[in-house]
Amino acid sequence: MSKLMECEEEVGRYYNDVIFDAEVTRLETLFPVEYAITSRHLRRWIPEGSTVAEVGVGGGLYSELLASRRCRLHLVDVSEKLLNAATERLRAGGFDSQVIGVDHASATNLDCLLTGTFDAVLMLGPLYHLLALADRQRAVEEAARVLKAGSVLIAAGINRFDYLRDLFREAPQKVLMRRDFIRQFLRDGNLNPEIAPPIGHSHTTTVAEFRALFADNFEELALVAVESFASPWQSALNELSKAEAEAWLDLIEQTGTVPEAFGLADHFLYIGRRK
Repeated sequence: MSKLMECEEEVGRYYNDVIFDAEVTRLETLFPVEYAITSRHLRRWIPEGSTVAEVGVGGGLYSELLASRRCRLHLVDVSEKLLNAATERLRAGGFDSQVIGVDHASATNLDCLLTGTFDAVLMLGPLYHLLALADRQRAVEEAARVLKAGSVLIAAGINRFDYLRDLFREAPQKVLMRRDFIRQFLRDGNLNPEIAPPIGHSHTTTVAEFRALFADNFEELALVAVESFASPWQSALNELSKAEAEAWLDLIEQTGTVPEAFGLADHFLYIGRRK
């Protein structure tokens, strides 16, 4: 177990004590487009049988997907409850033999992972919670360190404008009392539990900032606006037939790399090859 910084321990406690249930269920119930499109890219970029470091496991849905493709998984998270939930999901699915390691650790310090041993690294969450640029850079450097040359990093970021969209929709009268916060937010992209309780201490990004984060260590293979035009209405996907859902997902994926989509999407997904 790597030692966590105080801020990382706080994020882990927030997931353990405040939003654990929501995190475990959210992809299937509220954000099925996020899950479906991200899953398409995992299948596309991570070959069957790969050795994968999943740094930030959530509820274990992506772990289960990769395990079903014969991948060997090393699971890392700052939340012990999420690690337990992911390993239990894998055990229940009969995939426990494919778990090669489980560590309560942070993306900024992956001493638990050996250098140059992984075919892919997932960071589908850690970059949300690293408020300082130096910590985000350190996480990317750690991902590059543990990857084999030419292997792939898949990382997610949150669109900075999501907060403003949701504030306008849910509590537009608060704009005056939050004026100073919003000025600062537009500069640094950082949120806190008082302002944004569903996600707590978190960092939101812009396309330019997110792309630049990886430039020194990775060759960009793709940058995707995950939900494209569907962000505010994702749960509608669960009400469709399989054929209807796949048709919409095809359109979402087709439009997810054009400039207009990045202003609409909740998440950006970066796929890069280690230099």
